[in-house]
Amino acid sequence: MLANVLLATTPYSLLAYTHEENMSSIEIRHIVFDIGRVLIHYDPHIPFTRLIPDDAERNWFFANVCTHDWNLEQDRGRDWAEAEALLIAEHPERIDEIRAFRKYWHEMVSHAYVESVAIMEALIAEGRDVTMLTNFAPDTFKEARKLFPFLDMPRGVTVSGEIGLIKPDLAIYEKHTKDFDLSPAHTLFIDDSGPNVVGARAAGWHAVQFTDPEKLKSDLAAHGILL
Repeated sequence: MLANVLLATTPYSLLAYTHEENMSSIEIRHIVFDIGRVLIHYDPHIPFTRLIPDDAERNWFFANVCTHDWNLEQDRGRDWAEAEALLIAEHPERIDEIRAFRKYWHEMVSHAYVESVAIMEALIAEGRDVTMLTNFAPDTFKEARKLFPFLDMPRGVTVSGEIGLIKPDLAIYEKHTKDFDLSPAHTLFIDDSGPNVVGARAAGWHAVQFTDPEKLKSDLAAHGILL
């Protein structure tokens, strides 16, 4: 509980500055990848540029109807039928667009980040312990596995919607640590989200924020992992 309070009240910039000194002196034994916007692209605007062509209207829709926070609850495990019903009750005139979010989800994950995937595959080929920790709805993750077979390559994955926990809550990092027998002090996490990176550090992990493959290679090298 105290760690969650500290995480919520400590500025991200301070946590980012103080997170880990002498990185190269720490042996990294476990590497944990996020998935969305690290290994695969995700953008809900892709199908909705067709469904709601007007930019202002589409931006209003995502800000007021199918919001990030609404979608996050599916990542926490809420059923899509329940999620849609809640919005349809509030916005009955938007029923088709609301149901289109799940219907056209596969278009939102339009492609893999080939260079990031190559890094992950190289780490696995070297015999390194690689797992994944992701905020994902259970059914869409099953769909993603079919679309992107490389998601089956790591030793395993923690999917938020399957366990009812979500990043950056401390409990999901602790569960992943326990389930995969990780040593927090020897674990490196890769995520595109700053708050999720801070959450991992609060759990005792090392963590870097993904922006592009070249920076990831540099971050790995800074932790003693050369590719």
